[in-house]
Amino acid sequence: MIDSTAVIHPSAVIEPGASIDAGVQIGPFCVIGAQVSIGEGTVLKSHVVVNGHTRIGKDNTIYQFASIGEANQDMKYAGEPTRVEIGDRNRIRESVTIHRGTAQAEGITVVGSDNLLMVNAHVAHDCVVGNHCILANNATLAGHVTVDDYAIIGGMTAVHQFCTIGAHVMVGGCSGVAQDVPPYVIAQGNHATPFGINLVGLQRRGFSKEALHAIRNAYKVLYRSGKTLDEAKPEIAALAEKHPEIQPFYDFFARSTRGLIR
Repeated sequence: MIDSTAVIHPSAVIEPGASIDAGVQIGPFCVIGAQVSIGEGTVLKSHVVVNGHTRIGKDNTIYQFASIGEANQDMKYAGEPTRVEIGDRNRIRESVTIHRGTAQAEGITVVGSDNLLMVNAHVAHDCVVGNHCILANNATLAGHVTVDDYAIIGGMTAVHQFCTIGAHVMVGGCSGVAQDVPPYVIAQGNHATPFGINLVGLQRRGFSKEALHAIRNAYKVLYRSGKTLDEAKPEIAALAEKHPEIQPFYDFFARSTRGLIR
């Protein structure tokens, strides 16, 4: 179904069965597949391909040559009806690729809301990107990567399969991330190692001085005390009891499957 208020260029190809909501703008030479749903107010500039079982929310802007919902690059993929879901108010720049999930996982690739995916960023199958994230130019997420809210992935950075990037993390450009990055941390290098907390980012997001002091102390316990993770956990748990901002940092240890960057 195509809403009567949608603006569609004559050269665009919309397959029967696609759902195009009110106020959507679809520019020249875009191709929209039959199982695609595009939410109210979303703009596709030109030459955008949206394929597969893909749902795109409201007020997104998608620039030319982006490819969303295409078959993934997993060698085991055999055409199963897996999905892509994208939230609201994202800016998806030129030549970004977002691939559908695999049946071997949850069958879905998710991008939340209010994200900026810069030129040529890649979100592989079964990734989950949260809200308010930035993937800079040529940032590459391998399959099954999780990126939590407010994380920033620098340009030319690659993240290994199954890694988790915590909330408010800053990964510097040209890095190779092979293990999990706890919340609030700055990481850089190949392989990426920790370089303190993301102080500027946290200040911009309104963290109090008391909270920043507690986060810095938790970081020091984990990375500067010389303790093992098991030795550091009780001290960080005690900090979390006094400062709720530390709880996500502590909870991340249980979420980690590839080990923490060191």
